[in-house]
Amino acid sequence: MSLRKTVSKCFHGLRVAFVAVTVFQFCLGGPLVGSLQADEKDHTRSPIKHVIVLIGENRTFDHLFATYKPKHGESVKNLLSEGIINADGTPGTHFSKAAQFQAMPPFKTEFYISLDDSEKAPYTTLPEPSLNFSPSPVTGEPPPFPAATPTPLLAAIEPSLEVADLPLLTTGASGAEQTAEFLDPVTLEILDADTRVANFNNLPNGPFPLKGATLPYDSYTGDTTHRLFEMWQQSDCNIRNATRRNPSGCLSDLYPFVISNYTSEPDPFSFITAGLVDDNGEGNSMGFYNMQAGDVPELKKLADEYSMSDNYHQATMGGTGQNHILLGSGDAIFWSDGNGNPTMPPSHIANPNPIAGSNDQYIVDINFDGNFTECADPTQPGIAPIRDYLATLPYHPNPNCEKNHFYMVNNDNPGFLPDGTVDTKGIAGGGSIPPVNNRMIGDALNEKGISWAYYGGAYNAAVALTKIKEAGGSTTDPTILIGAAYCNICNFESYTNSIMGNATQRAAHIKDTIDFFNAVDNGTLPAVSFVKPDGLLDGHPASSKEDLFEGMVKKIMDHLTANQELFASTVLFITMDEGGGFYDSGYIQPLDFFGDGPRIPMIAVSPYTRGGHISHVYSDHVSVLKFIERNWDLKPLTHRSRDNFPNPVADDDNPYVPLNSPAIGDLFDLFDFGHHDGDHDGDDHGGSH
Repeated sequence: MSLRKTVSKCFHGLRVAFVAVTVFQFCLGGPLVGSLQADEKDHTRSPIKHVIVLIGENRTFDHLFATYKPKHGESVKNLLSEGIINADGTPGTHFSKAAQFQAMPPFKTEFYISLDDSEKAPYTTLPEPSLNFSPSPVTGEPPPFPAATPTPLLAAIEPSLEVADLPLLTTGASGAEQTAEFLDPVTLEILDADTRVANFNNLPNGPFPLKGATLPYDSYTGDTTHRLFEMWQQSDCNIRNATRRNPSGCLSDLYPFVISNYTSEPDPFSFITAGLVDDNGEGNSMGFYNMQAGDVPELKKLADEYSMSDNYHQATMGGTGQNHILLGSGDAIFWSDGNGNPTMPPSHIANPNPIAGSNDQYIVDINFDGNFTECADPTQPGIAPIRDYLATLPYHPNPNCEKNHFYMVNNDNPGFLPDGTVDTKGIAGGGSIPPVNNRMIGDALNEKGISWAYYGGAYNAAVALTKIKEAGGSTTDPTILIGAAYCNICNFESYTNSIMGNATQRAAHIKDTIDFFNAVDNGTLPAVSFVKPDGLLDGHPASSKEDLFEGMVKKIMDHLTANQELFASTVLFITMDEGGGFYDSGYIQPLDFFGDGPRIPMIAVSPYTRGGHISHVYSDHVSVLKFIERNWDLKPLTHRSRDNFPNPVADDDNPYVPLNSPAIGDLFDLFDFGHHDGDHDGDDHGGSH
């Protein structure tokens, strides 16, 4: 359910106009201890004095690294090494290991997270991949910028790209005749197949390469569904499926089937959004890029030269907002009265039970409305199957759901708008969550006098645009309109009173990405930096491209390596917020009601990570918190946050599965500090490679 951010530029006095993008992802709507340049504590547990976390969007590990080949002496688990595909992307010897299934009638009448063999059957061929809102000029919807847009204007709007990469903002449209879903009135088939994909209508049942005569790497491709209850279903978890190498029993074999084709705008075929038609899924989730064919070159280059993990996971099933919150707090947030007291939301309470006659469309989620759930109450829709499954696991993970708490499980807007005003209208309608008092990493860093900042792409423009809208005005200035691409739900501090609700704290810690590049250049980078691209550069399918995200990665690397004194004590962690609903073959370790979810990329770039090392230690977004806490001797954020989990212990012959579940690593295994890390306790925290 998304639209694209586009700019239509007409020259010689004609106006500039923006078109909205991804409504479910982009929206407008403590004591102070030092400044960003405060003196750091002299003592760190490693030579790392600066941590940068760059978060892209919606790509699993296999989706990007399916055919990656490691350096000699290293091993990787991906579609190629598992024999699921060959180096050229064709089906491999063990292709059937990734076969996908569809539920068979009679359909279940209540939400489920697993199916017995008798309740599902494999696809003969995959459902067709769809365009799903990727831009097309044929119907008057160009790429984000027309080809004739002057380079200085592109540079002013997108300062996070080098000049050489600015043309990427003008390329990659599909050229297809339809960009919105269309229903054939006779067959009731939804017509928005991505015909650019080679063999799109006869794909074998498993992963397929995103390639075709008119589908180069520099292309916008279709989006896919990625919400908590859907992802639990896609994972198809049952203890009866457990093996030694997959003790959680998650098969990840219902990906195309669970995906429902949602419409984002009113249309004459409204019975689709009423849930009266099952679409039988779509194939987008099984697509992958091929590094052996030259795809994703920048991330491949960094993985070759530095370190990466092939066992790093999104922290929760579902989408952008929830995963960023786990990254910032190690925990889920809940609806409250704005002062931390739990209350019931006025609306948007999830009910994933299927609509009558359907199996993959939910009673309260058809229009992405089911954003909260009372997961402590097993009588509520969708709760018992997940809790019952967790109880069957040998390590009995705690669901971590408190009574009378309605937790956010899907994207809901933060209580603060970008300029720091409370979104009272959004809160009243349930589309924005009241400000929370959850303890975030910013609070912990403040208390220790450790400098930090959250750098959001187009943040300054978002503040200006918000103020204009609050005043009832409008603008055609593209350098302000780009503020619509600022990701408010990605800024975990936008949900909190202590930072976003405090004008002094907000000014000190919430910045624009242009401020990040300036800080790198002039040597004023804080100890901890979270960097989020705007919606045009984050790599999100349909509204962005992975080469645009790689373009921002390149600019960050150019600036970091140009300041060798800074780079010598810095690590740049590159990851994604979540997998976006794309298939991944990795092990999933359930930690609580909310996740974990599938694997996503994690690359650590530092002078201390050279060599192309691949870590297999199980980790997720909260591992970033654990790294920061270990490096600066901080305690876990709260008694219930996931940073309390121990580091994994695993067999040498099965390194992907912790023997001491639930457990997540602290990322120190990505580094080779040698004698520089002499004061850390390897028995407690894990060693370096």
